[in-house]
Amino acid sequence: MTMIVVVTENAPPRLRGRLALWLLEVRAGVYVGHFSARTREMIWDVLCQHIDDGTAVLAWSTSDEAGFDFRTLGRDRRQKIVLDGMPLVAFHPPQRPLQTEPHNPDSRTTPRRRT
Repeated sequence: MTMIVVVTENAPPRLRGRLALWLLEVRAGVYVGHFSARTREMIWDVLCQHIDDGTAVLAWSTSDEAGFDFRTLGRDRRQKIVLDGMPLVAFHPPQRPLQTEPHNPDSRTTPRRRT
C-alpha cells in the first residue's frame, strides 16, 4: 500500500464527491489516502471518466530512486517527462494573449482587439 495524492482544478461536484468517498480532502481540490495499486488505478479510472474540462494530477509513493511517480489529466501547461528514470515536469508555453492593433494618435477611437 502506498500514499496517494490527488489534486484537481475545476473538477465537477460529482467527481469531488466521489473522491471524498475514498480520500480525505485536506484542502479544496487536494485529496490524500493510503491505498493499494489496484485501488489507485480505480481512482484514476474515475478521474478519467468524470474530469470533464478540469485538470487533475495523481501522485503516489514508489520504492525507486525518485520515491514517487505521477500522472496528469486534462489540458494543462504541465506535462510529465522522464529523464534518466526520474519523473520531471515540462511546461508548455502559455497561450498567446489577444493582440491589439497599434494605437493611432490621430484616431478618435480606441484600438480594437483582434478576434
